[in-house]
Amino acid sequence: MKTLNETTLRDLPKADIHVHLDGSLRLSSLIELAKEQSLELPSYTEAGLRELVFKDQYKDLPEYLQGFQFTCGVMQDLQALERVAYEFAWDAYHDGVVYIEPRYSPDLLKTDKTKSHEVITSIDKGLKRASLEINALIDKVNINLAQEKKPQHPAFVYSHIICAMRMWDPQQSLETIQSAILTKEKHNLPIMAIDLAGPENGFPAIDHADAYTYAHKNFLYKTVHAGEAYGPSSIFQAITNLYADRIGHGFHLFNKEMINTKDPAKAENYVNNLVQYIAEKRITLEVCLTSNLQTLPELNNDPANHSLAKMLDNGISVAICTDNTLVSNTSVTKELMLAVKTFNLTNKTIKKLIMYGIKRSFYPGSYLEKKKYIDQCSKYYDFIAEQ
Repeated sequence: MKTLNETTLRDLPKADIHVHLDGSLRLSSLIELAKEQSLELPSYTEAGLRELVFKDQYKDLPEYLQGFQFTCGVMQDLQALERVAYEFAWDAYHDGVVYIEPRYSPDLLKTDKTKSHEVITSIDKGLKRASLEINALIDKVNINLAQEKKPQHPAFVYSHIICAMRMWDPQQSLETIQSAILTKEKHNLPIMAIDLAGPENGFPAIDHADAYTYAHKNFLYKTVHAGEAYGPSSIFQAITNLYADRIGHGFHLFNKEMINTKDPAKAENYVNNLVQYIAEKRITLEVCLTSNLQTLPELNNDPANHSLAKMLDNGISVAICTDNTLVSNTSVTKELMLAVKTFNLTNKTIKKLIMYGIKRSFYPGSYLEKKKYIDQCSKYYDFIAEQ
């Protein structure tokens, strides 16, 4: 069988389990909202913003992050939050994505006039409205598929991941998680997990252990940004101190030079044990190729220098994700296509990557419901891939 092309990759049922909502707006909507809210932008045309802010290449992480002052700036309004979430869900669906886990920090999107729970419920309104409309379309598609005795198109499903930030006071992280859990229970929302984002160097994950312990005891899933700009020890800390079920990025997992020891043998043993543990425990790495190319100078803008190949060679569970669809100008299909072209992936490996995103998702349902959903996605995947 020939390697799957971009059109087929787009049609396949996919998940995006590492995507920041505040980095994934429609550019046209950002401009409209900025005008409505009298927020100053460097340009009020899409071409101008692509040239000045949201680029294909950035010189470093600080430049990459510049765009968030504008995206977060227009997301300080509850109606805008609903709109952004609604459009994000539709954009994902048009890329063939059937499962999304947008992550965001309510604390960064609230104002003196709004509260964290209002931020979350407004975002959920947009996600829910979009999912109802999308699933109505999918139901019509499935009527025809059923008549032809073909596999059913999976439903469009979403859940929330609530972010705390490494540079926060640990008490703020704890309060953010507590508030999220109260909102989940009061409004019966699919808030399934928490995340720790922000700069790794100088802000160790263990500082936020109380927040993660609280989440752990309240049956929330846990993911942690780690190994993106710091070494294997950051990943180790996320797993051992924060109970991480998944790791955001994990790029530096194999970097023995970043181990704090002068003994090469000891560093190699540390990394080998960590890699083995992650592989055996199926701790999924949420890999975002384009984002890493844009923020990690050591890659020299060459995706072949990414550690994805080593991850796959070691049998690690990997999900291909976008990170920020606007800031990185990408989609799940684009990320998969980049991986396919760079690493010459087989169709079998492509399916593994896509299905890991669905299997290791923080699905908002029972274990048996998730198992049924995974099976449906797998069957529909095979049906599309064989066309």
